[in-house]
Amino acid sequence: MSTIALIDCNNYYVSCERAFDASLSGVPVVVASNNDGCAIARSAEAKALGVKMGDPIHLIRDRLTKHGVVVRSSNYTLYGDMQRRVVAAVEDFASEVEIYSIDETFLDLEPFADRDLVDHANAMRDQVRRWTTIPTCVGIAPTKTLAKLANAAAKKNPLFDGVADLRDETIRSWVLDRFPARDVWGVGSATAAKLADLGIVTAGQIRDMQMKQARGLGTVVLERLVAELQGVAASAVEVIEPQRRGMAVTRSFGTPVHDIDTLMGAVAQYAMRAGEKLRQHGLVAGQLTVFFHTNRFKTGAGQYQGARRVTLHPMTADSLELLSAARRGVEAAWRDGYAYTKAGIMLDDLVAADLRPRTLFEGDTDRRVRLMTALDEVNGRFGKFTAVPAAQGFRRDWKMRAENKSPAWTTSIDDVPLVRAD
Repeated sequence: MSTIALIDCNNYYVSCERAFDASLSGVPVVVASNNDGCAIARSAEAKALGVKMGDPIHLIRDRLTKHGVVVRSSNYTLYGDMQRRVVAAVEDFASEVEIYSIDETFLDLEPFADRDLVDHANAMRDQVRRWTTIPTCVGIAPTKTLAKLANAAAKKNPLFDGVADLRDETIRSWVLDRFPARDVWGVGSATAAKLADLGIVTAGQIRDMQMKQARGLGTVVLERLVAELQGVAASAVEVIEPQRRGMAVTRSFGTPVHDIDTLMGAVAQYAMRAGEKLRQHGLVAGQLTVFFHTNRFKTGAGQYQGARRVTLHPMTADSLELLSAARRGVEAAWRDGYAYTKAGIMLDDLVAADLRPRTLFEGDTDRRVRLMTALDEVNGRFGKFTAVPAAQGFRRDWKMRAENKSPAWTTSIDDVPLVRAD
C-alpha cells in the first residue's frame, strides 16, 4: 500500500505577503485578483469579518475600510518564487515530490512509512516555516484522493493539529463519514447533485458505492474515485486529460482605451501569450477570435462589443501569425468614440502540432519554429516581455491596475529588504 502526503500552504497568497511585511501579521488581509477586481485570498481575520472568496473589491470597499482590512494586489512573481522555496524545504522529507498547484504538493512517503509519520510531517512543517514563514497542513493516506481529504481534515478539525494521518482504517472511516460528498476532490456540482438525489451526501457513502453504480452515474471518473476512497490507488483520479478544444487569453484594462493603436498593444500581448500557451501544450489552432468591449455596467456611457473570427490557414502556433490575424480582426471590428475596458484572444479548433493537416503550398516552417523557440527561451530566461513585437510596445498604459502590489522581495535586487544594525 502506498503512503502519500499532501502538504498545503495555509492562506498562501496572504502568507507570502506576510513573509516580508510584519505589519500584516494579526490583521485582516485580502489579496485581490488581476486588475484589483475580486478577493482571491483572505486571512483568517478577513474570513471572520465575512469577506467571501470572489467578493468584488469595489462593492465591499467601505466594509474593508471600516474594519481596517489591508488589500494587496496579487503579486504572482513573489508567489511563484515562494513556491519554489517551499518545495526546496520539503524535498528531503520525501522520495518523490509532485507539484499539484501553486500551494499544494504531493509527496511519496513510502520509504519513511516505518517512522512516526505525524512527527515526520511536523518536522517538515517546521522546516517550511523556518525557511519561508509560511504555515502549512499535511494530510497522509494511501491514495491521492484520501491525502487531499486528509489535508482538508487537518486544516479544519483542531483534533488533528495540522496533520491528519488516515492510514488507520478506523480514523479514515470516522473522517469520511463526516466529510461532505460535494467537497471530495473530483466531485463536481453536477455529480454532487446526482449523488444527493440518491441520498449520497458524505464521502463515506461514495466509498461504499458499487463500482457499476458509480460508473453508470459518473462514468469511469467516479468509479476510480470510489476505488481511491477505498484505499486502492487508481492513477485515475488524475484521468488522462482530454484534448483541449480551446483556450483564451483575456484581461480587463486598468484604464479605458480610446484608440486603436493602444488597443492593438494589448491585443498583441495577448496574441503572443496565446501562441506561447499553444506551444507549451504542443498544439496548433485553426480558428482565432479577437474581441473587445466597453464596460456594460457603466450606465449612461456608449456601449459597443466588437469581435471577429479569423480562420488560420494553415493551422499554427506561431505567435506572429496569431498577431497578424488578430490585427485583421481588430481593424475590421473597430469603432471610434468608445471607451474600451476589456479585450481578449480565443483560440479554437485545436489539434496536436504533429497531427495538423498540411497544405499543398505550405512553405518551409522550420525557420519560424526556431524563431518561436528562441523567443520562448529568451523570455523564459530573462523574464516575460523581454523580447516582444513592436506592436506590443513597452509603455502598456492599458495594463491592469495593481495599486497595492507589494515589492518583488525575492526576485529584484532593487526590492531586496534592507536590514540595518546600529
